[in-house]
Amino acid sequence: MLKLHSLKPAKGAKTSTRRLGRGPGSGRGKTAGKGTKGQKARTGGRNKLRLMGMKMIIRRIPKLRGFKSQYGKDGTITLHDLVKAFPQGGIVTRAELAKRGVITDTRAPLKVVGSSELSRKLTLKGLNVSAGAKAAIEKAGGSIA
Repeated sequence: MLKLHSLKPAKGAKTSTRRLGRGPGSGRGKTAGKGTKGQKARTGGRNKLRLMGMKMIIRRIPKLRGFKSQYGKDGTITLHDLVKAFPQGGIVTRAELAKRGVITDTRAPLKVVGSSELSRKLTLKGLNVSAGAKAAIEKAGGSIA
């Protein structure tokens, strides 16, 4: 039950502020935690940091030369990888590729590349395909959805 004698002070309510420069027994006597001498030890020495103007900040940052796209390049899968992983007439999706251990991240951008001969009929769903790979898949009797 909550009674007046059972109340406890709030956390940090009893800790008083540290008084600086009040003798050697206080733990912060003599130089009061400011080291010895110098501009920073003096009263009013070293004005506090002020906000720099945006122009100054921009001038201090080095210029980045060239061009770097904010979008990463697509990860690539070759037709050879698909032949190894899928049987004749297989349906190739991101989920199936991950299940068979061909890719690890199902959300990363992906593109099927390669222009070599394809020995199996495969159906690709939801994947980017290069022109050479598209031609090889359609020549083998597969399709791209």
